[in-house]
Amino acid sequence: MATSCCRPLHERVICPIILPMNRTQTSHEAGWTWLFIAWLIASISTLGALFLGEVMGYTPCVLCWYQRIAMFPLVLILAAGLFPFDRRVVRYALPLALAGWGLALFHWGVASGLIPESITPCSQGVPCSVEQVVWFGFLTLPMLAVLAFSAIIALLLLTRFKVSQ
Repeated sequence: MATSCCRPLHERVICPIILPMNRTQTSHEAGWTWLFIAWLIASISTLGALFLGEVMGYTPCVLCWYQRIAMFPLVLILAAGLFPFDRRVVRYALPLALAGWGLALFHWGVASGLIPESITPCSQGVPCSVEQVVWFGFLTLPMLAVLAFSAIIALLLLTRFKVSQ
């Protein structure tokens, strides 16, 4: 089968319009897109954490460090699953995302006052209950971490269960 750049113009332009792609092609393209969006979220989260820490000078608490440990490798792991697309990358990325989500949820509970700070590992340095950044009056860093990990988990599950083998 010729690559798309070597096929005649009518096959590249007209055939996809007239003849829909088969289910496997559509499934793999959707899976690649979901995995790419998950990688994009992980990359933006990583760059945001580095920007806040290195450029803005915010010192992360212990729980923030643990969440970083879960988020930073996702950038590389998800990228490895994109080129070439391999849906099996979910088995490596999902445990990290779930661990990060659990930590972020716990941190959000501490920052919200639902979980007492006395049971957290933040005994030295920056307290985990202090919300250093609050955007729009309600958006905190622990909440952003929960949202980022939740989106990545949802996209990984879509990739795992909706993409044919």
